[in-house]
Amino acid sequence: MIQLTRLNGIPIVLNSDLIKTAEASPDTMLTLINGEKIIVREPCDEVTERVLAYRARLLSTVVKRLPSYDDVQRVVSIASLDVSGQAGLSPAEKRDSR
Repeated sequence: MIQLTRLNGIPIVLNSDLIKTAEASPDTMLTLINGEKIIVREPCDEVTERVLAYRARLLSTVVKRLPSYDDVQRVVSIASLDVSGQAGLSPAEKRDSR
């Protein structure tokens, strides 16, 4: 879950797994997988960073609960896979390289 701010200043907590797309037009409009649209104050890059930070916290929690080093290595190797082919780039660099 990530905390964002609606345009009217009211904070919301959103399940980031429900975000289908995020676009700046000029405000950030999130389209959820159910078709609902939410406009937030945070720019797209900030939403992306919050989603990544949330997922990193989840992964960290999983690793802490694993019983052995081999299990940790397996999780790390899976987490290090980059299907986009743009490993190590910031969200802005990834966007600019498209």
